[in-house]
Amino acid sequence: MKKRMMNVCGMAFLAISLFACSGQKKGTETAEAVVGSGKIMSDTVTVQADKTGYIVKVGEMAPNFTIILTDGTQVTLSSLRGKVVMLQFTASWCGVCRAEMPFIEKDIWLKHKDNADFALIGIDRDEPLDKVLAFAKSTGVTYPLGLDPGADIFAKYALRDAGITRNVLIDREGRIVKLTRLYNEEEFASLVEKINEMLKQ
Repeated sequence: MKKRMMNVCGMAFLAISLFACSGQKKGTETAEAVVGSGKIMSDTVTVQADKTGYIVKVGEMAPNFTIILTDGTQVTLSSLRGKVVMLQFTASWCGVCRAEMPFIEKDIWLKHKDNADFALIGIDRDEPLDKVLAFAKSTGVTYPLGLDPGADIFAKYALRDAGITRNVLIDREGRIVKLTRLYNEEEFASLVEKINEMLKQ
């Protein structure tokens, strides 16, 4: 009987492990299974992603986080309530990010940086400070960039291993109003238009 129980537990553990390993490829993320005293305690959380890898949706409250910017300033998203907020998920190794960032600088940041009702934060995915500073210099952007060790902030918005660049536009109440993926001229133009419209209100 004891041997049979061990076999059942072993098979269950194998099944959970296989599910956890393949979960992200199917658009899900799972919590780790904990095995102890011959019992399997599974707290599996399944999160559905859209076809671009986002796990958040337009209309939902933006997940809260705290980020440290490259100048050492600490910012919590919820502290920006009352402002129109744009988050840009980026990294130095991302060619599309490098192509998009000068447009974010020119068409969004330089236009609205002095508006107290607007905030823009570039969230650099899992890179050290020196690399992020060099990245900002090489792309010529002056908008704030923050550090995201382990891509933990990114994982609140999209599958951890999903690609970038991504932009998330958040309204004054903290709700997501627009999500973009990669750089597409038409989509970017609609993002710029939406920000302009929201800041006129």
